Amino acid sequence: MTGGAVCQRTRHAEVRPYSCPTQPIHDPVMKFFAFSCSILALSYAPASLAGAPSDTSPPADPAAQTDDGKVVQLDRFVVTDKLDRAREDIVPSLGASAFKIDRQQIEVQPLGAAAGFNQVILRVPGVAQDSFGQLHLRGEHANLQYRLNDVLLPEGLSGFGQELDTRFINSATVLTGTLPAQFGYRTAGIVDLHTKSGDLLTGTTLALTAGSHDTIQPSLETGGTHGALNYYVSASSETNTLGIENPTGTREALHDRTTQMKFFGYASAVLDRTSRLSFIASATDAHFQIPNNPGQIPAFTLDGVPAFDSAKLDERQHETNAFLIAAYQKSAGACDLQLAVFTRQSGLDFLPDQAGDLVFNGVASQVSRKIRGEGVEADLSWSAAASHTVRLGLLATVQRAGTTTDTAVFSADANGNQTTSTPMFIPGQSQLNSILAGLYLQDEWKISDSVTVNYGVRADTSHATRTESQLSPRLNTVFLLSADTTLHVGYARYFTPPPLELVPHADIARFAGTTNASEVTANSPVRSERAHSFDVGLTHRISEALSLTLDSYLKVARNQLDEGQFGQALIFAPFNYATGRVSGVELTGNYTNGSFSAFTNLAISRATGRQIISGEFQFGQDELDYIATHEVHLDHDQTYTASLGTSYRWGHWEAYADLLYGSGLRRGFANTESLPAYAPVNVGLIRKFAPRPHTQLTLRLDFVNLFDQVYELRDGSGIGVGAPQFGARRGIFSGVTWAY
Repeated sequence: MTGGAVCQRTRHAEVRPYSCPTQPIHDPVMKFFAFSCSILALSYAPASLAGAPSDTSPPADPAAQTDDGKVVQLDRFVVTDKLDRAREDIVPSLGASAFKIDRQQIEVQPLGAAAGFNQVILRVPGVAQDSFGQLHLRGEHANLQYRLNDVLLPEGLSGFGQELDTRFINSATVLTGTLPAQFGYRTAGIVDLHTKSGDLLTGTTLALTAGSHDTIQPSLETGGTHGALNYYVSASSETNTLGIENPTGTREALHDRTTQMKFFGYASAVLDRTSRLSFIASATDAHFQIPNNPGQIPAFTLDGVPAFDSAKLDERQHETNAFLIAAYQKSAGACDLQLAVFTRQSGLDFLPDQAGDLVFNGVASQVSRKIRGEGVEADLSWSAAASHTVRLGLLATVQRAGTTTDTAVFSADANGNQTTSTPMFIPGQSQLNSILAGLYLQDEWKISDSVTVNYGVRADTSHATRTESQLSPRLNTVFLLSADTTLHVGYARYFTPPPLELVPHADIARFAGTTNASEVTANSPVRSERAHSFDVGLTHRISEALSLTLDSYLKVARNQLDEGQFGQALIFAPFNYATGRVSGVELTGNYTNGSFSAFTNLAISRATGRQIISGEFQFGQDELDYIATHEVHLDHDQTYTASLGTSYRWGHWEAYADLLYGSGLRRGFANTESLPAYAPVNVGLIRKFAPRPHTQLTLRLDFVNLFDQVYELRDGSGIGVGAPQFGARRGIFSGVTWAY
């Protein structure tokens, strides 16, 4: 894993003229592209260069023509590589802190490509582990933006399943700090994933992972190239008996089986030496049993059910996700463009154990949630001069969220005491539409060989429960202090709309006089978070083998967003603190010497909020009163987070060991306490064979939580926290991969 401040400079083989190509264009997309370049040229070029001749581009044809008139077929691999580099230059990091994980680094982590993608990101500095596979980066609750091949991945519903399959990832880069203007909405971190393609996988790969918790995980990958077409397909399934964290510290959970299916496909076609069309498709289907906590005492009485054993509850959840992305890329002279459209549908269904949930909780709610969204994203980069690269773009999304519930409850008196043992059923249905739109404009100004400034602004608007907007300036400066030392300093104004996982006000009134009535009836609408963010970081290369990065950050927010699990169903809902403050320091070290490599990350963080101003009904009055007058820790605040690992390769063998440390998330009344620290150790051994040319057999053995440490991620207390969740006990897994 590598880390540090990244200053991506424009690649200049020569100083390009100020105007874009002026060839006759008939395609509507290219007309828009040429028009954009012309507007940029007129607005930026000095008057003295207004009549400068335009750059002459090669023919837009799969074959190139030489001076003597002969036609030479282009090397598609060279064209693809150039287009990849041009695409990355459209949306670079420009002063943000970047941490890159490649395929080799994924290989030397527990389970390798068979691991959940959240486990890969846990090795990034400042990432805290939570239950249900959640990740918290730099003291934020979620607020992560995912991108595939530099295109935004639309948001779905928060569930238990890991929609992104580690197998299809060629590299992952996590950007943090003060982000450039092209990144909006989810800004705690940008997880930029570059997928595998047919160039990287020409043939078929079969794999099987099996081991503890009845884990069976077969997979298939295939890819290749046919002329201008490049394709890659991945399909996998998984079953195990630890789909969700165990609510007890036992080795195996009760009623915790999961079955998950995943499909991913990528295809691209090189249209000519300067353009490409690509498609990404994904679909997942996951079923989960909700694990049981035996020995619970019934709190309510249900007709016909004299006794109920909590170990025999049968709650379940079903999750589906699907998305499709189409992107068109064009490089023409000094301009690079990527235009993408996308659609996504996400569903979540919670099925209660009606009798059991009524007996223990006084409420049994069947919940179905759906979100569908479409959007368009356009990004344009123009090398205006040797020292200036101008970038602009837009993003617009439309989402529709619907919730249907069928809830069984008991009648209750004013004190919440059950008055009848016969349940009543209360149906409910709601819909919410959301529109997000944003524009940005920025300039990467290379003042000198040692100083680069990226300044810009983005304008965002959000329409959901309320209409909000903001103009957000961004500024990042990178100083190359020496050949081995880089300093970056940045400021960013952020605007973060809430996700659509909301509970409408009407739900509260429906349950008045029942065992599901809220103590507090206020439910102010959730607001967009507005924040000022500051970041300072220093990267120093001590030697060719060793580099260190020290980074500090501060976020001061109004309407601080957070999420919690409220009620019986394991579904999250957002709320706001009036003010929030998040600060921290991160230290990262990387060492590579021949076949030996090692990394270490240490993060210190503090995240607090004050006064609940939305979704008040989800809290008790005593907690609301306390938070109104005290600055409290956010439930996902973890003071110390660390990860370290090492790997060594000799011949066809490779071994690794790593450790994840957490000082404990928050617990107790108003998050006034914290859970105990934990530090599970993982080790593994990998052996590769080449039985015949162009084939490879890989065997691996992984020990997860080698010393069988019993540790608790959640204990069931704290703001917006449901049942207890323990980390997985020791697991032993073996894997075999056959590539041919």
